Amino acid sequence: MTGPRRGEEVDALASTTFDVVVIGAGMTGAGVAVDAAARGLSVALLDKGDLGSGTSSKSSKMVHGGLRYLQQREFRLVYENLHERQRLLENAPYLVSPLPFLIPLFGSNGVASKTLVRGYASALRLYDLSGGWRIGHRYERVAKDAVLAHFPTMRTDRLVAGFLYYDARGDDARVALVLARTAQHYGARVANYVRATGVTKDRRGRVEAVAARDEVTGRSLAVAARSVVNATGVWADDVFSMTEGRPSRRVTPAKGVHVTVPRDRLPADIAAVLAVPGDRRNVFVVPFEDDPFTYVGTTDTAYDGPLDDPCATAEEVDYLLGAVNASTSSDLRRTDVTGVWAGLRPLLSPPEGRRLSERTADLSRRHKVTDAGDGVVHVTGGKWTTYRQMAEDAVDALRGSLGPLPRSRTRHLALYGVDDWRPESPEEARVFHRYGADAPRVLALAEASPDLAGHPVEGLAYRGAEFLFGAREEMATSLEDLLCRRTRAHLHDARAARDGAERVARLVADELGWDEARVAREVEAYRALVARELAAAGLEP
Repeated sequence: MTGPRRGEEVDALASTTFDVVVIGAGMTGAGVAVDAAARGLSVALLDKGDLGSGTSSKSSKMVHGGLRYLQQREFRLVYENLHERQRLLENAPYLVSPLPFLIPLFGSNGVASKTLVRGYASALRLYDLSGGWRIGHRYERVAKDAVLAHFPTMRTDRLVAGFLYYDARGDDARVALVLARTAQHYGARVANYVRATGVTKDRRGRVEAVAARDEVTGRSLAVAARSVVNATGVWADDVFSMTEGRPSRRVTPAKGVHVTVPRDRLPADIAAVLAVPGDRRNVFVVPFEDDPFTYVGTTDTAYDGPLDDPCATAEEVDYLLGAVNASTSSDLRRTDVTGVWAGLRPLLSPPEGRRLSERTADLSRRHKVTDAGDGVVHVTGGKWTTYRQMAEDAVDALRGSLGPLPRSRTRHLALYGVDDWRPESPEEARVFHRYGADAPRVLALAEASPDLAGHPVEGLAYRGAEFLFGAREEMATSLEDLLCRRTRAHLHDARAARDGAERVARLVADELGWDEARVAREVEAYRALVARELAAAGLEP
């Protein structure tokens, strides 16, 4: 399937009256577009930036129930998360896969605290009963030797044993992209870099159009709409204010930071959950699937800075490295860090009159759908594991504007890229788990020339063909799109991606119509992004 060209999608926005315009093309907004389009509605999906360029490409890459939510007695949330995890595993099996998680048990004189062991065992048993068992595995206790086989640098002086349980993982940016491609398959129009600037209403005070601006060309648009869904995550208050004409504070951003280190400095073949000394939190250690790197995250702190492009700080990097060093002998330093990313969770603000806890980790991860009564539905809060349920709830709420609607079809709806083709070699498998049914086309493209078969970012597995495919078929418009989201080169090794940026730019220049001046601007802009993020994190450029 050849993807629609971005220009064609933008042109369609100005010439169609849509049943629903979705603002925000992250996981939730793209999910809303899929749900609405699959029900037969005409849909437009807009985002002021790239597809999934906000929180939806900066998560911990895990599709999970949230074991710690049991401590907060959020039993229904965990149940919902685990059921939605299973739906993703079934509806996008090439993108989302099971992942074992290890919880090490530490003690003294070879004995772990009975209270601690009972606490973990009870929580994991409840986790399985809440739906965790559907993944095909139940939790188990494992011996010290098994812990070290999976995680060789775990500290042996206090290590006693461990627990093993299962969740899942997926490349969040590609899941958001695939959702957008799925929405297009059902007829939705999808346009990245189109900013919603206002909402116009009729005499009854009901929405009739979204004013927008194409950030690539500067063109102004009026997108006629019978209804609007605000799915903008941490930017939701901007749309609340736009549609209500007054300031809004419904969302509390919480910052999460991750760092990447070489796999040989933090070897692990499965994920691990490590307690943070002196803090009532854990961090995750997760091996990247395709490249020799491991990442660590996440922090969870209140954030009151600019919402666009938050950066990790040196203190946050040290917090994560310190958490790992307390449980391992890896002795990680800032000089080991090859990649870093920061994202903002769109948490629901506490009810009016209730004081905000110092710990954003204590705020609920539930979602909320608000029907404003003017044709605008707002969906806020939540987490990407439950994007499908959030989308179903948001589209159901459109009945107030659109009248009777068919029931949601997405519970068992296969996403774009699911078919019967299967890989027969490790390289085919690597490409398949990123592109699904498009993998044969990417592999064929790689055979067209040595440049497309080669690896423009040194040390990483991505072939030139993958960057060209992103530009040709996946609506990428910039080097940042290609290096940060269509591939994850930026997250794996930002310095290597910086050094390979010009090679990537020249590979896609003809496809995107870039002249020499534009190539130079793209390379300079991406290198500036790398420099800014490394400097903010206290890392050497």
